[in-house]
Amino acid sequence: MTVLYNSPIFGPIHSRRLGVSLGINLLPHDGKCCTFDCIYCECGFNHDFVAHDRMPSRQQVYDALRKQLELMRQEGPKPDVLTFAGNGEPTMHPHFPEIVDDVIGLRNEFFPEAKVSVLSNATQILRQSVFDALLKVDNNILKLDTVSNAYIHLLDRPVSSTYDVNKLIEKMAEFEGHCIVQTMFLKGEFEGKNVSNLGDEYVEPWLKALSTIQPAEVMVYTIDRETPAHQLLKATHEELDAIAAKVEAQGIKCQVSY
Repeated sequence: MTVLYNSPIFGPIHSRRLGVSLGINLLPHDGKCCTFDCIYCECGFNHDFVAHDRMPSRQQVYDALRKQLELMRQEGPKPDVLTFAGNGEPTMHPHFPEIVDDVIGLRNEFFPEAKVSVLSNATQILRQSVFDALLKVDNNILKLDTVSNAYIHLLDRPVSSTYDVNKLIEKMAEFEGHCIVQTMFLKGEFEGKNVSNLGDEYVEPWLKALSTIQPAEVMVYTIDRETPAHQLLKATHEELDAIAAKVEAQGIKCQVSY
């Protein structure tokens, strides 16, 4: 079942990786808006869910978040994290940096112990305003499914023809550890092609990239919900654990979600 969120604020939900998470959706409520078109995306393929409405305004996000935080302070539950996620890539919003400031301010007012997280595919970090905003959040979670441009065009399917994962890896390193790398591991087929990224030909270059980036943490996970491509398969516990062990052997903390 495709998951789309019809308001700027959704949840709270229980995240496998983050705990009690209050979601912040900066994308249109009636469709998907993303710089990737991942074959495993819970929001579906871009062309099947074209958005016609506008992105919510900065004020709309602020008002909706304040209302929800007031309710949660009165009735619970207490959020562990406020998470930018939703119907696509949150850093696409033209006022993303300002909204980050607003969210941090509201977090400080209502639940100062909660973390602010951003789930991003990293395509916008070459924009300095986005990069600077991500430096301010607690959990700057950036996708890196592999370091092969050819594989990324098969799995993540960047919308831009100029996408280059190597430039993004260089930019991730500039966070100087203030980032978390999140990687989807899976197997199966798409359009007759093998999409497994579990082999050494993918894992070893990815480990080398992690050595360059030196993130605070790595999150490895696999498919959890229905995917728009129907011949995809979950990575096994053993496969994910083996990869995590290699990450930790490099001195980098690794969290596994099965």
